[in-house]
Amino acid sequence: MDIQERNVCEENFIDLLDEEEEIFAISSSSTADTAFDSVIGCIEDIIMEDEFGQLQQSFMDKHYLEFEDSEENKLSYTAIFNEYVDLLEKHLEQQLVRRIPGFHMSTFMQLLVQHKEEVPGDILSMLLTFTDFMAFKEMFLQYREDKEGRGLDLSQGLIVEPLFPAGSKHTSSTQSQ
Repeated sequence: MDIQERNVCEENFIDLLDEEEEIFAISSSSTADTAFDSVIGCIEDIIMEDEFGQLQQSFMDKHYLEFEDSEENKLSYTAIFNEYVDLLEKHLEQQLVRRIPGFHMSTFMQLLVQHKEEVPGDILSMLLTFTDFMAFKEMFLQYREDKEGRGLDLSQGLIVEPLFPAGSKHTSSTQSQ
């Protein structure tokens, strides 16, 4: 993230902190919306970075075989969930605090509940893996399916056909150009 991006995150979130009491009373404030959007933008930047991806990938590689698609949850899932939250949520929070002075995850999580309809689906899904055990488990089950080649494969149903049959007037006119 360059300095200009950091300043945008910082300025908008400072506005959020200045108006924190008003945000809870009037959540439709454009300043509050801008500040919230700025934090979401910073989160998008962080999760797209190699460091976050590598942390998540190595953690999932280490634990995905433990997860099974059954109604019953193993006791070991709890320890893995807690380790995941500790590792990735802490990394995300540290990055946000570094980029947005005065950032508090607890304040953001309260705002997230109020604005969850406004958050892009992929970001919300990732954030839910920190608080919703079932979302966390589903993420691991999907990862395991993908690693084992059992994921959804649509390639068998795809048929590629040319827009213009070979030898048609359109094909020969484009070839002569």
